[in-house]
Amino acid sequence: MAEKSPQDLGHHARFDPPFHFFVLPVFIASWVTSVVVLVRHPGFYSAWGVVFAMAALVAVTKIRTNALKVQDRIIRLEERLRLTALLAESERSQIAKLSEDQLIGMRFASDEELAGLVQRAVSENLSRRDIKKAVRSWRPDYWRV
Repeated sequence: MAEKSPQDLGHHARFDPPFHFFVLPVFIASWVTSVVVLVRHPGFYSAWGVVFAMAALVAVTKIRTNALKVQDRIIRLEERLRLTALLAESERSQIAKLSEDQLIGMRFASDEELAGLVQRAVSENLSRRDIKKAVRSWRPDYWRV
């Protein structure tokens, strides 16, 4: 379930406790343990244990990063739809000028400040972080994975 604590620039990143505090540490500890076993008992099977543990660690990390990439794609689509609905007809051409990072940064801006922020992002080439800093009325994203 999504948490409902207030979000702002300093408090919007999210930890996924099962992943960050259990799965990832277990896989890291397994890799370290396999290296220790290899050092203490060199051989093909202990070397293979290191390779296998590293492959598992890479797989777990890639699974997480791929999920985040998919979520970023969805956020970009959501923001394009939101911008299309909220911007005046004459301003909609600005949507195509926004980078992927800029679109992702826009998700925290309130509807009222969105048009001005789009203009600034395009004219000043604001980064995702700069856009987040410029948001005055934070629109929380509680569903980020």
